Amino acid sequence: MKAREAMTRKASRPFKEIGLELLKDPERAALYLEECLADGDMELFKLALKNVADARLGGMSALAEKTNLGRESLYKSLSKAGNPKLETLEKILSAIGLRFSIVPETGPRGDEIL
Repeated sequence: MKAREAMTRKASRPFKEIGLELLKDPERAALYLEECLADGDMELFKLALKNVADARLGGMSALAEKTNLGRESLYKSLSKAGNPKLETLEKILSAIGLRFSIVPETGPRGDEIL
């Protein structure tokens, strides 16, 4: 019984809170978005963009203000049915302190794929 009393429990935090805290770091946010995009699932990438905007700006209202786009328009663009234009994605990335980058695709041995 005394062993139990001696043990202290650290308060747990919800995973989403911890995840958003990690995404405040631009390098982690960039890696997260890059992996989601590499997966080829646009719905996943749009959700990831929303998560990073939440972490880095505090939500869609702040994102709308920084991008000069309507909040409703952003929700629509980043929804499951949304099909955001490249210009919209560039504005979102810029607002969260990131940008697109094009790099050669490599094969399993690190050689270029043509």
